[in-house]
Amino acid sequence: MEARSPRIIDASWGRLEVEGLGVVKDLKVWPGGGRAWDWSETGTRHSPGIQVADAEELLEHGATVVVLSLGMDEQLGVPDETVDALEARGIEVHVAETREAIDLYNSLIGSAAVGGLFHSTC
Repeated sequence: MEARSPRIIDASWGRLEVEGLGVVKDLKVWPGGGRAWDWSETGTRHSPGIQVADAEELLEHGATVVVLSLGMDEQLGVPDETVDALEARGIEVHVAETREAIDLYNSLIGSAAVGGLFHSTC
């Protein structure tokens, strides 16, 4: 495995602290880096939720495992179509509440090319 994905150091409502990236509200991370996740880039809304287009950047950076968060109160949707499209490309997909998703993501960064999309509020 080449570059390791950055660890998410701390999470609270509206705030994610990420190794080497600082503090963001919503987050895209992948092997070797990451950035703030700007929903307006792909027209993402709570419903229907995370689109395949939101995950493309993770795959472009080599993620073979993707962790998608539902938000702290599980208000961010993850359509079956998104999961199915990623799995059809050979990507292992995990979907969980944000804190659980962070724990899973952090546990995978040493052993997999993992990326993730994390929503820090609702």
